[in-house]
Amino acid sequence: MLKKSGFVLVSGFLVLMAIISALFYHYKTQAAFPDQVKIGATYMTMNNDFYKYLNAEVEKTVNEHQDRLYTRDPALNIDKQVEQIDSFMKEKVDVIIINPVDGNSQKIISRLKAAKKLGIKIILVDSQLADSSFVDTTIVSDNYKAGVLCAQNLMASKKSADILLLEHLDAISATDRIQGFLDTIENHGNYRVVARADALGQTEIAMPQVKNIIDKGIYFDTVMALNDRAALGSLAAIKGAKLSGHPLIYGIDGSPDMKNLIATTNDVKATVAQSPYTMGKEVIKATYQLSKDRDYDKEVIIPVELITKANIADYDLAGWQ
Repeated sequence: MLKKSGFVLVSGFLVLMAIISALFYHYKTQAAFPDQVKIGATYMTMNNDFYKYLNAEVEKTVNEHQDRLYTRDPALNIDKQVEQIDSFMKEKVDVIIINPVDGNSQKIISRLKAAKKLGIKIILVDSQLADSSFVDTTIVSDNYKAGVLCAQNLMASKKSADILLLEHLDAISATDRIQGFLDTIENHGNYRVVARADALGQTEIAMPQVKNIIDKGIYFDTVMALNDRAALGSLAAIKGAKLSGHPLIYGIDGSPDMKNLIATTNDVKATVAQSPYTMGKEVIKATYQLSKDRDYDKEVIIPVELITKANIADYDLAGWQ
Protein backbone atom coordinates (compact mmCIF):
# COMPACT_ATOMS: atom_id res chain seq x y z
CA MET A 1 0.00 0.00 0.00
CA LEU A 2 2.83 2.38 0.86
CA LYS A 3 4.60 1.50 -2.35
CA LYS A 4 1.49 2.26 -4.37
CA SER A 5 1.06 5.61 -2.60
CA GLY A 6 4.68 6.47 -3.21
CA PHE A 7 4.30 5.62 -6.89
CA VAL A 8 1.25 7.88 -7.13
CA LEU A 9 3.11 10.73 -5.44
CA VAL A 10 6.13 10.38 -7.72
CA SER A 11 3.92 10.17 -10.80
CA GLY A 12 2.00 13.23 -9.69
CA PHE A 13 5.23 15.13 -9.08
CA LEU A 14 6.54 14.21 -12.54
CA VAL A 15 3.30 15.33 -14.16
CA LEU A 16 3.43 18.60 -12.24
CA MET A 17 7.04 19.19 -13.31
CA ALA A 18 6.10 18.46 -16.92
CA ILE A 19 3.30 21.02 -16.73
CA ILE A 20 5.62 23.62 -15.16
CA SER A 21 8.28 22.95 -17.82
CA ALA A 22 5.73 23.31 -20.61
CA LEU A 23 4.48 26.59 -19.16
CA PHE A 24 8.03 27.86 -18.73
CA TYR A 25 8.90 27.03 -22.33
CA HIS A 26 5.71 28.68 -23.57
CA TYR A 27 6.32 31.94 -21.72
CA LYS A 28 10.03 31.92 -22.50
CA THR A 29 9.22 31.95 -26.20
CA GLN A 30 6.64 34.69 -25.80
CA ALA A 31 7.47 38.40 -25.44
CA ALA A 32 7.30 39.57 -21.84
CA PHE A 33 5.29 42.55 -23.07
CA PRO A 34 3.55 41.52 -26.30
CA ASP A 35 2.56 45.13 -27.09
CA GLN A 36 6.00 46.51 -26.28
CA VAL A 37 7.30 49.12 -28.73
CA LYS A 38 10.88 48.36 -29.81
CA ILE A 39 13.09 51.26 -30.89
CA GLY A 40 16.59 51.32 -32.35
CA ALA A 41 18.64 54.52 -32.00
CA THR A 42 22.02 55.16 -33.61
CA TYR A 43 23.80 58.53 -33.47
CA MET A 44 26.91 59.37 -35.51
CA THR A 45 28.98 59.50 -32.31
CA MET A 46 28.26 59.44 -28.60
CA ASN A 47 31.49 61.39 -28.12
CA ASN A 48 29.26 64.44 -28.03
CA ASP A 49 27.13 65.33 -25.03
CA PHE A 50 24.40 66.69 -27.29
CA TYR A 51 23.50 63.16 -28.38
CA LYS A 52 23.81 61.77 -24.87
CA TYR A 53 21.26 64.25 -23.53
CA LEU A 54 19.00 63.84 -26.57
CA ASN A 55 19.02 60.07 -26.13
CA ALA A 56 18.43 60.37 -22.38
CA GLU A 57 15.25 62.31 -23.12
CA VAL A 58 14.11 59.52 -25.42
CA GLU A 59 15.12 56.80 -22.95
CA LYS A 60 13.20 58.42 -20.09
CA THR A 61 9.88 58.18 -21.91
CA VAL A 62 10.62 54.70 -23.28
CA ASN A 63 11.26 53.44 -19.74
CA GLU A 64 8.07 55.06 -18.47
CA HIS A 65 6.14 53.07 -21.08
CA GLN A 66 8.08 49.86 -20.30
CA ASP A 67 9.14 49.72 -23.94
CA ARG A 68 12.54 48.73 -25.36
CA LEU A 69 15.31 51.04 -26.60
CA TYR A 70 18.48 49.79 -28.28
CA THR A 71 21.05 52.62 -28.36
CA ARG A 72 24.15 52.24 -30.51
CA ASP A 73 27.30 54.30 -31.18
CA PRO A 74 28.92 53.86 -34.63
CA ALA A 75 31.80 56.18 -33.65
CA LEU A 76 31.68 58.03 -36.99
CA ASN A 77 32.04 54.76 -38.91
CA ILE A 78 29.66 54.16 -41.82
CA ASP A 79 30.07 50.37 -41.83
CA LYS A 80 29.36 50.15 -38.09
CA GLN A 81 26.19 52.18 -38.52
CA VAL A 82 25.08 49.90 -41.36
CA GLU A 83 25.67 46.87 -39.08
CA GLN A 84 23.60 48.56 -36.39
CA ILE A 85 20.71 49.10 -38.81
CA ASP A 86 20.93 45.40 -39.72
CA SER A 87 20.81 44.45 -36.04
CA PHE A 88 17.71 46.61 -35.57
CA MET A 89 16.03 44.74 -38.42
CA LYS A 90 16.90 41.39 -36.80
CA GLU A 91 15.41 42.63 -33.53
CA LYS A 92 12.27 43.58 -35.49
CA VAL A 93 12.15 47.09 -34.06
CA ASP A 94 9.14 49.26 -34.79
CA VAL A 95 11.09 52.50 -35.24
CA ILE A 96 14.67 53.46 -36.12
CA ILE A 97 15.96 56.81 -34.87
CA ILE A 98 19.10 57.71 -36.78
CA ASN A 99 21.60 60.54 -36.88
CA PRO A 100 23.54 59.46 -39.99
CA VAL A 101 27.33 59.28 -39.97
CA ASP A 102 27.28 60.35 -43.63
CA GLY A 103 24.16 61.85 -45.12
CA ASN A 104 25.37 60.98 -48.63
CA SER A 105 26.23 57.33 -47.92
CA GLN A 106 24.42 54.97 -50.29
CA LYS A 107 25.19 52.11 -47.87
CA ILE A 108 23.24 53.79 -45.08
CA ILE A 109 20.41 54.88 -47.39
CA SER A 110 20.12 51.38 -48.88
CA ARG A 111 19.88 49.65 -45.49
CA LEU A 112 17.33 52.15 -44.23
CA LYS A 113 15.23 51.54 -47.34
CA ALA A 114 15.42 47.81 -46.60
CA ALA A 115 14.21 48.49 -43.06
CA LYS A 116 11.39 50.62 -44.41
CA LYS A 117 10.25 47.74 -46.64
CA LEU A 118 9.91 45.63 -43.49
CA GLY A 119 7.47 48.19 -42.12
CA ILE A 120 9.94 49.89 -39.78
CA LYS A 121 9.39 53.63 -39.34
CA ILE A 122 12.42 55.85 -39.95
CA ILE A 123 13.17 59.07 -38.03
CA LEU A 124 16.13 61.25 -39.00
CA VAL A 125 17.41 63.40 -36.16
CA ASP A 126 19.79 66.39 -36.12
CA SER A 127 20.83 65.80 -39.73
CA GLN A 128 19.44 64.76 -43.09
CA LEU A 129 20.04 62.24 -45.87
CA ALA A 130 20.70 63.11 -49.50
CA ASP A 131 17.64 60.95 -50.30
CA SER A 132 15.00 61.21 -47.60
CA SER A 133 11.94 60.52 -49.77
CA PHE A 134 11.24 57.27 -47.90
CA VAL A 135 11.86 58.70 -44.41
CA ASP A 136 8.83 59.18 -42.16
CA THR A 137 10.06 62.38 -40.52
CA THR A 138 13.20 64.51 -40.22
CA ILE A 139 13.70 66.46 -36.98
CA VAL A 140 16.46 69.08 -37.06
CA SER A 141 17.45 72.44 -35.66
CA ASP A 142 17.34 75.38 -38.06
CA ASN A 143 20.93 74.73 -39.10
CA TYR A 144 21.02 77.17 -42.01
CA LYS A 145 19.75 79.95 -39.72
CA ALA A 146 22.47 79.07 -37.19
CA GLY A 147 25.13 79.89 -39.79
CA VAL A 148 23.32 83.09 -40.75
CA LEU A 149 23.23 84.26 -37.13
CA CYS A 150 26.99 83.74 -36.73
CA ALA A 151 27.73 85.66 -39.93
CA GLN A 152 25.43 88.53 -38.98
CA ASN A 153 27.12 88.86 -35.60
CA LEU A 154 30.56 88.80 -37.21
CA MET A 155 29.61 91.55 -39.67
CA ALA A 156 28.20 93.65 -36.86
CA SER A 157 31.41 93.17 -34.85
CA LYS A 158 34.12 93.66 -37.51
CA LYS A 159 34.32 95.59 -40.77
CA SER A 160 36.50 92.86 -42.28
CA ALA A 161 37.63 89.35 -41.44
CA ASP A 162 40.03 86.60 -42.53
CA ILE A 163 38.06 83.46 -41.77
CA LEU A 164 39.01 79.87 -40.98
CA LEU A 165 36.12 77.44 -41.56
CA LEU A 166 35.93 74.20 -39.57
CA GLU A 167 33.55 71.87 -41.36
CA HIS A 168 32.10 68.35 -41.33
CA LEU A 169 31.51 67.55 -44.98
CA ASP A 170 29.69 64.24 -44.43
CA ALA A 171 27.00 65.76 -42.18
CA ILE A 172 24.33 67.65 -44.09
CA SER A 173 23.34 69.56 -40.94
CA ALA A 174 26.93 70.84 -40.68
CA THR A 175 27.13 71.80 -44.35
CA ASP A 176 23.84 73.69 -43.96
CA ARG A 177 25.36 75.70 -41.10
CA ILE A 178 28.44 76.61 -43.10
CA GLN A 179 26.33 77.41 -46.16
CA GLY A 180 24.16 79.78 -44.14
CA PHE A 181 27.31 81.54 -42.98
CA LEU A 182 28.82 81.73 -46.48
CA ASP A 183 25.62 82.94 -48.13
CA THR A 184 25.39 85.78 -45.61
CA ILE A 185 28.92 87.08 -46.17
CA GLU A 186 28.69 86.59 -49.93
CA ASN A 187 29.15 89.80 -51.94
CA HIS A 188 30.89 91.38 -48.94
CA GLY A 189 34.50 91.34 -50.12
CA ASN A 190 35.94 92.37 -46.77
CA TYR A 191 35.00 88.97 -45.33
CA ARG A 192 37.34 86.37 -46.81
CA VAL A 193 37.66 82.63 -46.21
CA VAL A 194 41.41 81.98 -46.02
CA ALA A 195 41.40 78.31 -44.97
CA ARG A 196 39.07 75.35 -44.49
CA ALA A 197 39.45 72.07 -42.61
CA ASP A 198 37.17 69.07 -42.09
CA ALA A 199 37.17 68.64 -38.31
CA LEU A 200 34.32 66.08 -38.14
CA GLY A 201 32.89 68.11 -35.27
CA GLN A 202 35.50 66.72 -32.86
CA THR A 203 37.76 68.69 -30.51
CA GLU A 204 40.64 66.23 -30.83
CA ILE A 205 40.56 66.47 -34.63
CA ALA A 206 40.06 70.24 -34.86
CA MET A 207 42.98 71.05 -32.56
CA PRO A 208 45.83 69.56 -34.68
CA GLN A 209 44.23 70.78 -37.90
CA VAL A 210 44.13 74.37 -36.64
CA LYS A 211 47.67 74.02 -35.31
CA ASN A 212 48.78 72.87 -38.77
CA ILE A 213 47.15 75.93 -40.37
CA ILE A 214 48.88 78.20 -37.87
CA ASP A 215 52.23 76.46 -38.50
CA LYS A 216 51.81 77.10 -42.23
CA GLY A 217 51.69 80.81 -41.49
CA ILE A 218 48.12 81.26 -42.71
CA TYR A 219 46.70 84.33 -41.00
CA PHE A 220 43.12 84.30 -39.72
CA ASP A 221 41.31 86.50 -37.23
CA THR A 222 37.99 84.60 -37.15
CA VAL A 223 37.02 80.94 -36.73
CA MET A 224 33.63 79.72 -37.88
CA ALA A 225 33.16 76.19 -36.55
CA LEU A 226 30.33 73.83 -37.41
CA ASN A 227 29.83 73.07 -33.70
CA ASP A 228 31.12 73.91 -30.24
CA ARG A 229 33.42 70.89 -30.01
CA ALA A 230 35.34 71.99 -33.10
CA ALA A 231 35.36 75.59 -31.82
CA LEU A 232 36.93 74.43 -28.55
CA GLY A 233 39.58 72.51 -30.49
CA SER A 234 40.46 75.68 -32.38
CA LEU A 235 40.70 77.61 -29.09
CA ALA A 236 43.12 75.03 -27.67
CA ALA A 237 45.32 75.29 -30.77
CA ILE A 238 45.27 79.10 -30.70
CA LYS A 239 46.21 79.20 -27.03
CA GLY A 240 48.88 76.56 -27.53
CA ALA A 241 50.45 78.60 -30.31
CA LYS A 242 50.10 81.78 -28.23
CA LEU A 243 48.51 83.42 -31.24
CA SER A 244 48.11 87.16 -30.75
CA GLY A 245 45.07 89.20 -31.64
CA HIS A 246 42.36 87.06 -29.99
CA PRO A 247 40.62 85.65 -33.09
CA LEU A 248 36.83 85.68 -32.87
CA ILE A 249 35.57 82.12 -32.41
CA TYR A 250 32.04 81.04 -33.33
CA GLY A 251 30.44 77.70 -32.56
CA ILE A 252 27.01 76.10 -32.74
CA ASP A 253 25.29 74.04 -30.00
CA GLY A 254 25.06 76.18 -26.88
CA SER A 255 27.04 73.63 -24.89
CA PRO A 256 27.82 74.31 -21.21
CA ASP A 257 31.56 74.63 -21.96
CA MET A 258 30.99 77.25 -24.63
CA LYS A 259 28.48 79.19 -22.53
CA ASN A 260 30.87 79.30 -19.59
CA LEU A 261 33.63 80.67 -21.80
CA ILE A 262 31.30 83.38 -23.13
CA ALA A 263 30.25 84.30 -19.59
CA THR A 264 33.69 84.37 -17.98
CA THR A 265 36.27 85.10 -20.72
CA ASN A 266 36.82 86.83 -24.03
CA ASP A 267 38.15 83.63 -25.60
CA VAL A 268 35.07 82.92 -27.72
CA LYS A 269 32.63 85.28 -29.40
CA ALA A 270 29.34 83.42 -29.69
CA THR A 271 27.50 80.14 -30.06
CA VAL A 272 24.09 79.34 -31.47
CA ALA A 273 21.90 77.43 -29.04
CA GLN A 274 20.09 74.27 -30.02
CA SER A 275 18.34 72.09 -27.47
CA PRO A 276 18.85 68.33 -27.09
CA TYR A 277 15.89 68.28 -24.70
CA THR A 278 13.49 69.89 -27.17
CA MET A 279 14.78 67.66 -29.95
CA GLY A 280 14.51 64.55 -27.78
CA LYS A 281 10.92 65.38 -26.82
CA GLU A 282 10.02 65.88 -30.48
CA VAL A 283 11.73 62.61 -31.45
CA ILE A 284 9.91 60.52 -28.85
CA LYS A 285 6.60 62.16 -29.72
CA ALA A 286 7.15 61.22 -33.36
CA THR A 287 8.25 57.71 -32.34
CA TYR A 288 5.00 56.87 -30.58
CA GLN A 289 2.80 58.48 -33.20
CA LEU A 290 4.51 56.62 -36.02
CA SER A 291 4.58 53.31 -34.11
CA LYS A 292 0.77 53.51 -34.07
CA ASP A 293 0.72 54.16 -37.84
CA ARG A 294 -0.38 57.73 -37.31
CA ASP A 295 0.75 60.54 -39.60
CA TYR A 296 3.49 62.92 -38.51
CA ASP A 297 4.97 66.05 -40.07
CA LYS A 298 7.45 65.15 -42.79
CA GLU A 299 9.90 67.74 -41.43
CA VAL A 300 10.19 69.47 -38.07
CA ILE A 301 12.57 72.44 -37.81
CA ILE A 302 13.40 73.62 -34.30
CA PRO A 303 14.28 77.33 -33.85
CA VAL A 304 17.78 78.40 -32.73
CA GLU A 305 19.13 81.44 -30.87
CA LEU A 306 22.45 83.28 -30.84
CA ILE A 307 24.20 83.43 -27.45
CA THR A 308 26.67 86.26 -26.74
CA LYS A 309 27.78 88.20 -23.68
CA ALA A 310 24.75 90.43 -24.20
CA ASN A 311 22.25 87.64 -23.36
CA ILE A 312 24.32 84.95 -21.63
CA ALA A 313 22.57 85.73 -18.33
CA ASP A 314 19.38 84.29 -19.82
CA TYR A 315 20.93 80.82 -20.09
CA ASP A 316 21.84 78.05 -17.66
CA LEU A 317 25.63 77.73 -17.63
CA ALA A 318 25.59 74.35 -15.91
CA GLY A 319 23.53 72.50 -18.49
CA TRP A 320 21.89 72.53 -21.91
CA GLN A 321 18.91 74.70 -22.70
